[in-house]
Parts: sequence; structure tokens; C-alpha cells
Amino acid sequence: MKKFLVINGPNINMLGIREPNLYGKENYQSLISMIRKWGKENNIEIECYQSNHEGDIVDKIQEAYGKIDGIVINPAAYTHTSVAILDALKAVKIPAVEVHITDINKRDEFRKVSYAGQACFAHVIGEGLNGYIKALELLKQQNEIK
Repeated sequence: MKKFLVINGPNINMLGIREPNLYGKENYQSLISMIRKWGKENNIEIECYQSNHEGDIVDKIQEAYGKIDGIVINPAAYTHTSVAILDALKAVKIPAVEVHITDINKRDEFRKVSYAGQACFAHVIGEGLNGYIKALELLKQQNEIK
């Protein structure tokens, strides 16, 4: 059975509370339930992880080496600042898809730069929570090609 890891960075656990006009009214648990349901329907084991701490995210990526077949990552605020997360993704060489709930290209100028995205083979931007499902589908397709 394939194993995917979904990583969420800072403040994603505050979905439904944080700027609902941008991120929607669904909470974090709704997102996790949607992801797990997709995993069951597709016979893929999915681990979900969220942290507000950069080093913890780096550790989680490193721990995935040799154990995980694909990563969906929403580095959130670390998207625009973390070379450490980029380097971790490059080091493990696990196929990864970057996902963002909002369209980062239509927001603040500083949000248009994605370090982590440079290590990802695909990007799903601005499709709300459904973007996670699209990202998982892309990972599934990538794993079928292997």
C-alpha cells in the first residue's frame, strides 16, 4: 500500500477562525477528514501532520525518507522564508506537491516567492481545501508512473 504524508505549516490548524474570507469557514478537522476519506477510497495510507515550528517540519520530512511514497506540503508562511524546508525536500527526493488554499500570486508581493515549491514537481494554488485532493491525485498519478 502506498503511503503519503500531508504536511501543513503554521496557522493551518486555525482554519475556520483565521481570515475566513480568505481561507473559508471549514475548520482544520474538516480538511483532515476530507483527506483521510480520499485515502480510504484510493487505498492509500495517509499521515497528516501540522506544525507551527519550522524545525519540526524539517524533522518530519527527514523522517519520511525511505518510508513515504509522496508528500503534499502546504508550508504556509514558511513557503516564503524557509530554505531549510526546501533543502529537506531536496535531500529526501520524495515526490512532492506544493498546495496553497489561496492564490499566493494574487496576494502580498512577498508571498509570490516559494522556496519549498522549488523542490516540488507540481503546485496546486488557490483551489481552496479541494486543492489538497487535486494534489493527492497528482501524487497518485506520479506514483503510478514509477
